Amino acid sequence: MDIARRAKQISPSLTLEITARAKKMKADNIPVVSFAAGEPDFNTPDYIIQAGHKALELGMTKYTPASGTAELKAAICEKLKNDNALEYLPSQIVVSNGGKHSLFNAFMAVLEVGDEVIIPAPYWLSYPEIVKMAGGVPVYVQTKPENNFKITAVELENAITDKTKAFILNNPNNPTGAVYTRSELNALASVIEKHEVYVVSDEIYEKLNYEHRHHSIAAYSDILKDRTIVVNGMSKTYSMTGWRVGYSASNEKISSAMASMQSHCTSNINAVAQYASYIALSDKYHGDAFLEDMRATFDARRALMMLRLSRLGLKFIEPKGAFYVMVSIKQFQGMSYEGQRIRSAHDLALSLLDNAQVAVIPCESFGAPDYIRLSYAASEKDIERGLDKIAVYLEQLKQ
Repeated sequence: MDIARRAKQISPSLTLEITARAKKMKADNIPVVSFAAGEPDFNTPDYIIQAGHKALELGMTKYTPASGTAELKAAICEKLKNDNALEYLPSQIVVSNGGKHSLFNAFMAVLEVGDEVIIPAPYWLSYPEIVKMAGGVPVYVQTKPENNFKITAVELENAITDKTKAFILNNPNNPTGAVYTRSELNALASVIEKHEVYVVSDEIYEKLNYEHRHHSIAAYSDILKDRTIVVNGMSKTYSMTGWRVGYSASNEKISSAMASMQSHCTSNINAVAQYASYIALSDKYHGDAFLEDMRATFDARRALMMLRLSRLGLKFIEPKGAFYVMVSIKQFQGMSYEGQRIRSAHDLALSLLDNAQVAVIPCESFGAPDYIRLSYAASEKDIERGLDKIAVYLEQLKQ
């Protein structure tokens, strides 16, 4: 007896070793500075926490409709209309257990076995694994540093074949921090309109956008909107990662299929989290104040991180969104620390953790083997302290 082939083909994450080791070191009272965080370091705003308490007091502890409560779906429709110029009916919204669950639902709804999905690299490491679980075939397009790691219309056109079923667009991007301008999205949209291809638009970092106004590719035209599955959620916007609330917006055929599948897999998400999310989206006064404070704080940290990296002579692409910066490790490949050879980003990440007590994420699993990812979801004090440690470490590297 053996496990299923679909389970065998899922690749383990190279980041697990780093994160597990860093957690153990912290538990052993070793002062690790972590640049590995994939979530805001802010607590969930108090007005949302209080909404959770209220939901419990009101007895909101029962089943809800599988695809989400009517009030939350209406609030999501209002958000999409006001923020993204996208008109959806509540029946076109599916509320799921986080953005990852929404992505899984989307690919399960549109992919047949063998369908190809174009994934620009660097990419969030779960994209190819979710595609494979749904029976699809990931097709990677390596983007270029000179284009700020953004796929161009020409690159997208060249990647589309008669087997292409979907294209993943992550804007703003994890791990690069890249943000697509409206003109860049329009160019990609014009390519998609010529082909029978779906777009899965992951916009989870939408509100962490520092230099450009966020635009959704689905707003390009009615044709693009009909072919696009917009995925978003509460985790990054309202620092609600542990509440597990994601959502998707799509055409009626796709949303109905996603809702049906979810009804048999997980049914509804946590009822209390749904009410808290409804209040998060509806209370614009408190919500906007929190979002502006968080965005400004991250922007200041971004500036500090780039300044310190530049002073160290490290090469990186300026991030315009999210809270990550990718740093090239090419200049250190082949060097050694106390006789330990650095052959890859993974080697460097392990060495930094063991010898400098700094946790970074190697980007092999993100389709960028010559880079490490640093998160600035950390205090300015920790950013300074961590980069001081990295500076001392780099001085001890030898050819």
